Amino acid sequence: MAHSTELNIQQAIDDSKFSLFHWTLIILGFLILAIDGFDTAAMGYIAPSVAKDWGIVKQDLGPVLSAALLGLSLGALVAGPISDRIGRKRVLVFSCLFFGLSSLATAYAGSLNSLTLWRFLTGLGLGAAMPNAITLISEYAPQRCRSLAINTMYCGFPLGAAGGGAISSWLIPAYGWHSVLLLGAIAPLVLTVLLILFLPESVKYMVNRGKDAIKIKRIAQRFVSQNLDNVTRFYLYEEKLAQSKTSVGLLFTRPYLTGTLMLWLTYFMGLVIYYVLLSWMPILMQGLGYQLEQSAILTSLFTFGGTLGILVAGWLMDRWNAHKVVSSGFVITALLIVAMATEDSHIVLLGTFIFLMGITMNGAQSGLQTLAATFYPTHSRATGIA
Repeated sequence: MAHSTELNIQQAIDDSKFSLFHWTLIILGFLILAIDGFDTAAMGYIAPSVAKDWGIVKQDLGPVLSAALLGLSLGALVAGPISDRIGRKRVLVFSCLFFGLSSLATAYAGSLNSLTLWRFLTGLGLGAAMPNAITLISEYAPQRCRSLAINTMYCGFPLGAAGGGAISSWLIPAYGWHSVLLLGAIAPLVLTVLLILFLPESVKYMVNRGKDAIKIKRIAQRFVSQNLDNVTRFYLYEEKLAQSKTSVGLLFTRPYLTGTLMLWLTYFMGLVIYYVLLSWMPILMQGLGYQLEQSAILTSLFTFGGTLGILVAGWLMDRWNAHKVVSSGFVITALLIVAMATEDSHIVLLGTFIFLMGITMNGAQSGLQTLAATFYPTHSRATGIA
C-alpha cells in the first residue's frame, strides 16, 4: 500500500473490518427507518380516535390512509434518480426535514382534505428516506455481511411502527391523537441535525461522480486500516459501465431489464400488502370487537415479528440462495393471511398468526431491498432500490 497511487474503493470496503464507523452508519440508518416506520403507521393507530373526534365514519379516512402510500411511492421514485445525481446524504437530510415539517402540519389539520394533503406530503418525505438509507449502508458494508448489515438497519422500520402502537395507546388517552403526530414531527427534526453532523456521503458515489480524492480519502481512512497518504486516485470497476447510461436508462438495458421488472413488480405488490395490513389492521381489530389497547397490541405483533424476520432473512441471505429466501417468505405470508381471515374469535391464536405473518412478510420485503442493493451498480443503485 505504501507505493500505491490507486485504490479500488470497493475492494477496500470489502476488506475492511466491521468497525465503529460501520456501526455509526447502521445506528443512524436504524433511526431514520424507525422514525419512518413510526410516522408511516401513525395514521393507522390514530384513525379510530380521529373518526370519533370529528364525528365521521372510519371509511371516510380511506383517502387519508391511502394518501401516505401514494406519497411513499412517488417520493421513492423521484428521490432515487436525484440521489444518484446529487448524493445520498443530501437527499436523506432533506427528506427527514421535509417529512418532519409535514408531520407537524398534519397535527394541526382541521379537515379531511387538509389531513389527506399533509399525509400525502409526509409520505413523499418518508418514501425518499428509506431507499436512500438502504443505498448508503449497502455501499459501505463489506460483501461478506452486507445482507445482514442492511437488514439489521431495516429492523428500525418495524420497531418504529410497533413502538408507535405502544406509544399511541398511552399518548392518545392522555393527550389526544394530535400528540402522536407531534412526536412524529419532533423526532425527524432532531435526527436531521444528527445526520448533518455525523452522516458521511457514500464514497462509492463520490468516486463514481469524480469527486475530490482528498475528500474521499478523508472518509475512507475512517474504515480502511492501511495508511492512504500515497493514494492519489480511487476507482470502481463499474466506472465504464456507469458512464455509458443515465441512472434510469441503465435499469432498462441488458443485463438489468428483466431483473428490474421483476424486482419492481414484486416490491410494489409487497408494499401494497404491507401497508394495507399495517394501516387497516387497528380498524379491523376494533371492528371485530377488540378494544383500542388490544387492537394496538395485536397490530404491534406484526411489526415486532417483523424485526425477528428481518434479522433471520439477512442471516439466511448471506449464507443461502437469497432469491429462494425471499420467495419462500412471500408464499408463507399468503398462507398466513388466509389463516388469519378464518380466525377472529381466539385472540391468542389470532395474535400468533399476526406475529408469524410479521416475520415472513417483513423478512421477504426487506430481502427485496437487499437484492436490489446488490443487483445494481453505484451509478443507478438509489434509483433501482427506489
